[in-house]
Amino acid sequence: MKLHLPADFLWGAATAAYQVEGAVDADGRLPSIWDDFVRVPGAVLNGDTADVACDHYRRWPEDLAIMKQLGLDAYRFSVAWPRVIPTGRGTVNAAGLDFYDRLVDALLEAGIRPFATLFHWDLPSALTGGWPERDTAYAYADYAAVVAARLGDRVADWNTVNEPLCSAWLGYLEGRFAPGVKDLKQAVDASHHLLLAHGLGVQAITANAARAANVGLVVNLSGIEPASDSAADVEAAKRMDGHVNRWWLDPSNGRGYPADMIEVYGVEPPVVGNDLEVISTPVGFHGLNYYFRQIVEDDPGGPAPRARQVPVEGAATTAMGWEIHGQGLADLIHRLANEYGARAIYVTESGAAFDDKVGEDGSIHDADRIAYLEEHLGAVAGAAEAGAPVKGYFAWSLLDNFEWDSGLSKRFGLVRVDYDTQVRTVKASGHRYAEIIAEHRKR
Repeated sequence: MKLHLPADFLWGAATAAYQVEGAVDADGRLPSIWDDFVRVPGAVLNGDTADVACDHYRRWPEDLAIMKQLGLDAYRFSVAWPRVIPTGRGTVNAAGLDFYDRLVDALLEAGIRPFATLFHWDLPSALTGGWPERDTAYAYADYAAVVAARLGDRVADWNTVNEPLCSAWLGYLEGRFAPGVKDLKQAVDASHHLLLAHGLGVQAITANAARAANVGLVVNLSGIEPASDSAADVEAAKRMDGHVNRWWLDPSNGRGYPADMIEVYGVEPPVVGNDLEVISTPVGFHGLNYYFRQIVEDDPGGPAPRARQVPVEGAATTAMGWEIHGQGLADLIHRLANEYGARAIYVTESGAAFDDKVGEDGSIHDADRIAYLEEHLGAVAGAAEAGAPVKGYFAWSLLDNFEWDSGLSKRFGLVRVDYDTQVRTVKASGHRYAEIIAEHRKR
């Protein structure tokens, strides 16, 4: 497999604090909305929690050794807001900041570039109004300033907010994610304040980091196609594209909110003053998380956006039931470059859950994940060869981890974690990723 990628292409892997750290009440950390949500009966499969997860908070040196073994250039991790400012705003918890300080120093010593994500869904519970409240965006900006002031002399690369779609639509519209609300008005308000937090975060990081900061927003995008040529399905696809893609890309790239989607929702986003200017503060890169495309049909009686995803007949799928479609990643990279003028794109998440089988010798021969990885890296390389400014790829995930409402049942890792013993085992896909990285460096 020959991948024609730039010599300085960045090879990484990603995790998120709540999914891997565990130690949810250690060293001054207070609960997040996810700590509350996992205790709602029926909210998470099998009643799983992330109280321990991968115990990365204590075992990170072992995980760092695995990163070195794989030959990673970069590690994308998230900072836990309730670990740093446990009540959301106000008093800073020194022990929480110290943890990330040690992690960053160790990464740099190992020659691994830290990419810090400041919000990956673990909102402090003490911010009781949540994202529908404007004050939450300002609290986030204060938190971003604190972290940037502490780590910004060494960390150059920052993600402000990870996948605002999930926090707003899954958390406040569909109720599948924390905090489990089903209210369109609250969801639209939350979406705006998440984007406002992004813009304020870019400004706070830039102002407080001691070195030049490369900052971007991470969005999860899907290619959207109609299930048929009917006018109803074509219009449904346009609405779904607005819901999944344009609602986030347009305002963050200076276009304001899509007028057609405001009409679909029947709710005006709570824009005040120069909010749209703040949201579109220039960034250094676009972060793209990609998992699947969506084939959709009209759903006139359903909730906004009145469109629903339908299965692709005969398609290979992951353990999440998501279609495997690597070309969709290339298509989205080109869209960011051509339609939104992205000058630098990182694939900040790309990966798949499969039902891994552990061999008698303890090895995991996950051929399906290897095929997935190679297909998607091939798509990235194809986009790069066509001139797209794609700068790096972060496999999701370094470790098997707590997969939100699916609990511990879905395994995305290049590395298996035995949750009973916390033993780590590099899967065949992890070894293959290391080979691909090594082969690239030889060219």
